[in-house]
Amino acid sequence: MARIKAGDLSLGWREWGKGDVTVLFIHGNLASKDWLDLASPYFPPDIRTIAVDWRGCGESDRPVADPDYGNYSMQQHAQDMIAALDALGVGFCHLATHSTGGIIAMRMLLMQPERFGRVLHLDPVSPAGIAFGPEQVAVFDAMSHSRDITRTVMAGAASSLFDAASLVPGQMPRFVHPVTDVSRLAFDRFIDQTFGVANGIWLGTPINLDREYKSGELVARMKDIPHEQLILWGQHDGWIQRADLERMAREMPHCRLVTLPCVGHSANIEAPQLYAGYFGAWFGGLDR
Repeated sequence: MARIKAGDLSLGWREWGKGDVTVLFIHGNLASKDWLDLASPYFPPDIRTIAVDWRGCGESDRPVADPDYGNYSMQQHAQDMIAALDALGVGFCHLATHSTGGIIAMRMLLMQPERFGRVLHLDPVSPAGIAFGPEQVAVFDAMSHSRDITRTVMAGAASSLFDAASLVPGQMPRFVHPVTDVSRLAFDRFIDQTFGVANGIWLGTPINLDREYKSGELVARMKDIPHEQLILWGQHDGWIQRADLERMAREMPHCRLVTLPCVGHSANIEAPQLYAGYFGAWFGGLDR
């Protein structure tokens, strides 16, 4: 287990490949750096890809949540990622994000715009955040107490791997045929990791994404983010609204949106070779 000191915390991290071009992968909520495991074997070997676990996730420390979950805010996660880059001696890099990692990256781009180059988003939470009411937060609380509920909900993050008829409340999701043993084992391992995240993740993430939604701060600053960005959106993603991503592509100066057919929220585990192809095309051949 590799860990890096970032401020007062130790964060789990991994790297793949070697080269002058460095990409930092920022995973989504309830996930970890290991969500690159299926796609990373297909990345160009001359790209150095780094992935760091959020606080409260994967192999990172799990600090006790503040009463208002302020120490698990999107801004705090962004600060942790920048501290990790400092500790690793990475002065400049590109970013790849998944889901909630997208809004964390927006915070990073605004904090230190000169430090980052291109960005590849996979089904990102947009700068608008997400509205979470008490009923939705209660679902996260229920997940934290039941592995079966966690599995049922998280199957929606990789919907193309499952029989659609089984993705309903009260049923255990069933894999479609054929799904490779590698994908089955990886998904089961991800569920084990998800069920072990900190309380600050279970409740802090939806509460803080709702705060982002209500504040509107990042939306107002989208025009100030000049970085080249490519958004990949799974055609069957039931979690991220395409309209939010269309707004990103419309209002940020150098941002475009591509729809991936036949996948849901997580092409990195549903169609890892497809995701790796976009990754290599977007970051391959750059000067640094």
